Amino acid sequence: MQIPQISVIIPVFNAAPFLQESIESILNQTFSDFELIILNDKSTDESLEIIKKIQSKDNRIIIIDKEQNVGPANLRNEGISAARGAFIALMDADDIAIPTRFEKQIAVLKNNPEIGVCGTGFTFFGSQKNKTIQHSTHHDAIKVSFLHSCNIGNPTVMFKKEILCDLKFDNDFVPAEDYDLWSRLLAKTNFYNIPESLLNYRQHDNNISKTKIDNVNRSVKRVKINQLNALEINPADPKIDFYLNAVSLQKKLSPQEIIETINASKVLLSQNEKIGYFNQNLLEKHINKVLVRTIRNASSFDIAFYKHLSKNEKTLFRKISLFDRMLLYFKSLFGR
Repeated sequence: MQIPQISVIIPVFNAAPFLQESIESILNQTFSDFELIILNDKSTDESLEIIKKIQSKDNRIIIIDKEQNVGPANLRNEGISAARGAFIALMDADDIAIPTRFEKQIAVLKNNPEIGVCGTGFTFFGSQKNKTIQHSTHHDAIKVSFLHSCNIGNPTVMFKKEILCDLKFDNDFVPAEDYDLWSRLLAKTNFYNIPESLLNYRQHDNNISKTKIDNVNRSVKRVKINQLNALEINPADPKIDFYLNAVSLQKKLSPQEIIETINASKVLLSQNEKIGYFNQNLLEKHINKVLVRTIRNASSFDIAFYKHLSKNEKTLFRKISLFDRMLLYFKSLFGR
């Protein structure tokens, strides 16, 4: 049997209403040399029957039917282990791939040996108004942006299987296991996001529980702390939250917290200048953008805070627009 160039991996759990449309968007790709590995996570709806019906008409489909529910991280790892292709494409069971997605991604990966991971833009659809997301395009910018959030759409990703080595999706980081894996791979290979929407990403009306939100926030924070390890920032440092504030926007901080965050940002920039893990210019721009927005959104204002910024943080202060500086002055003057 001929080895396919691409192995596509779709984890499935109770996705019957959307599954056929999703699978057909893969089968109808303009680049057709692939195997489609569908892992059914003990679905209790008609998902398995739908998959089998489509498989009977297309021998590129391989079904792995789990006897126990193991979750998407474990399913993707199993799919990667079973994959025969040199390139791995990820896909979710309710999304829709644009027909030219694989054709364009494999061209990027084949023509650029330094690039190991390729994402694309994507468009939200479903419960809300359609909105297209285009993350940073080139590696250095993606790497810096990862300090704030996952800068690649997981179901848009195609990567070279060889770059993973022993890395895999870590179940301890669920539900942010994708953010964790890609952040670790950033140190091993170059990333690229095609500046074009090549996937329709389905949104649902399902209410997210507070417990799930808390789990996401905890996992995301751990990923961000791990990235700061590259700058030799100790996770146990009592100022760790201020380091995180400097690279990841917080909605409301007090004036004193903002001053501590500015001081922490100087440490990060100094460490990176010495170590060179991030592009220094892009890191500085990113931090300044975060700090300016943090100052604008301060939980309170006073004249001492304004004077500190204008006298002791002149470089940063000049990056605040004239209108916002005036607004900051009046808010500080009246303590609002």
